[in-house]
Amino acid sequence: MGGLFGTISKQDCVTDLFYGTDYNSHLGTRRGGMAVYDGAVFTRAIHNLENNYFRTKFEPELPQFKGNSGIGVISDTEPQPLLIHSHLGSYAIVTVGRIVNMEALTRRALDRHLHFSETSGSAVSMTEMVAMLINECDTFAAGIENVFLHLKGSCSLLILTDRGIYSARDKLGRTPLILGRREGAFALSSETTSFANVGFTVEKYLGPGEILFVTADGYEQIRKPGERMQICTFLWVYYGYPSSYYENINVEECRYRCGAALARNDSGEVDFVTGVPDSGVAHAIGYSNEKKLPYKRAYVKYTPTWPRSFMPQNQATRELVAKMKLIPNPNIIQGKRMVLCDDSIVRGTQLKDNVRILTEQGAREVHVRPACPTLIFPCEFLNFSTSRSSLDLAGRKAIKELEGREDAHLDEYATPGTDRYHAMIETIGKKLRCTTLKYQKLDDLITAVGLPRERLCTHCWDGTGSF
Repeated sequence: MGGLFGTISKQDCVTDLFYGTDYNSHLGTRRGGMAVYDGAVFTRAIHNLENNYFRTKFEPELPQFKGNSGIGVISDTEPQPLLIHSHLGSYAIVTVGRIVNMEALTRRALDRHLHFSETSGSAVSMTEMVAMLINECDTFAAGIENVFLHLKGSCSLLILTDRGIYSARDKLGRTPLILGRREGAFALSSETTSFANVGFTVEKYLGPGEILFVTADGYEQIRKPGERMQICTFLWVYYGYPSSYYENINVEECRYRCGAALARNDSGEVDFVTGVPDSGVAHAIGYSNEKKLPYKRAYVKYTPTWPRSFMPQNQATRELVAKMKLIPNPNIIQGKRMVLCDDSIVRGTQLKDNVRILTEQGAREVHVRPACPTLIFPCEFLNFSTSRSSLDLAGRKAIKELEGREDAHLDEYATPGTDRYHAMIETIGKKLRCTTLKYQKLDDLITAVGLPRERLCTHCWDGTGSF
């Protein structure tokens, strides 16, 4: 998904920018970058994060950075920030999101005899495409409106100019953007977690399509938020850091509510509850508290030398890293019946390994409880995973096994209580080799988040949503 951070201050901003950007690291997978303006020139650095951490890569370069304003990004797509020279002046830009109609936009640009210099592999850079759409207009504000007009998908962005920082949240608010404040400085971030340890407090949550222009002295609303919002529900279930807030709703407490809902809909006797680290843990605690059952760590996570499991681009390597990071505790597992909570089941490969290891360590029963419904529809709006194929999803694999094709009777398979739904769950459970498998109900997930259903994107579970 990726994350943004920007700050502007009456003092040097480099330390704030460095740590604030780093706090977004869990949101992205491939590249990190920072750009700073010192009143005369822009200084930029970009590094590959696939085999190391943001701090390790950027710390040696910090002495080169000086300035009172800067932007940073953790990207799961192309290298950023880009430095742009245009009739609007020189500026740096970072983006988060996904352009679905990139082919049409590229053809439109080439038909007008425009060109692209920044590419990611053989593809045009999303960030350069956004910059090109901005540069078609006479002001930054009009340019961002032009992005909203032409782009299908999602885009939140920060633009660093010689006067201040333009910030814009995606037109439908699929990704968050929050303004923080402290004396003499402002910050903008995808994560409220970025604020606390660098002294910022939340000033406002930008609304869908809202545009702000921010200086060290204050901020101006350039575009009011739109009425319609489709924020990604997975921010609370999986993507979000436990201490973060989106729409003023805390991630960790939402996960407790998810786990409690799973518990209320469950029956049967077990000895304890456990969670797949990290994002499954809070769901398991919520389950444990609701059922008055002990929470125990059947796995512990070893992190000192292992990057995150979804960071390598190769799926086999991701699975190996995930396995090596989770160390089972046999004394807790042997002979026991347990509920195993996780945030979701995407492909199912890692969870299958988790169940297998528990069984090999002597678990009597393993009852798997994902905190969200079955994923049936691939994400159309964000970079939710490295793959766009619906057949990568455990739900679709089960449907293909049952129907001979992966797109048959999707409405029935997405509706709990139908015969086809039960057959799909049974098929997935057999693949996982767990004792039982029971998914979260969508209505319970929505209640746990606490926003009206129409304000949330639930496309990956029910196929709804539009551009």
